[in-house]
Amino acid sequence: MAAIDWRKLSTGDRVIAGAGATALISMFLPWWGYSSGIYSASVSGFGSGYGWIGALLIFIAGLYLVMVRSGSNVPKFSYGPAVLVLGASAIDTLLVALRWLMLPSDSAGVAGVSVFNRGPRVGIIRTLVVGIVQVFFALRQFRASGESVPWAVQPPSSSSGGTQSS
Repeated sequence: MAAIDWRKLSTGDRVIAGAGATALISMFLPWWGYSSGIYSASVSGFGSGYGWIGALLIFIAGLYLVMVRSGSNVPKFSYGPAVLVLGASAIDTLLVALRWLMLPSDSAGVAGVSVFNRGPRVGIIRTLVVGIVQVFFALRQFRASGESVPWAVQPPSSSSGGTQSS
């Protein structure tokens, strides 16, 4: 097991890793809840549907970046770490945002006093915020890395040695 050298990590790497750790912690917090008078109930990220997958993948994206930067023996992919972390962060944050939009949310009150309230809670809000932060910093790192996107057309190489037919 390789030791993680935090000095090798840039500030952006640390923010991405911190966002991943915060997303992991947020999965245990309430993501959806209901309250009425003295009764209240809530559901953590694990019980709120598919949103926990996005939160877990936000954590994995941060962990992958830390492992790559610290020189650990991680699987090699055909694309660089900046592309992978940006893509994973964006998709994972989108999953969390979709889960938020799908949660039932409403409230009712009488004379300005809340009778009941149901909707998103602190866990999903934190996960969405750290996902957006992770996407922002991953985008900054991607732009600075000079890596190409997977769908970019590569120019033909002149070393093919063959003749072109029309």
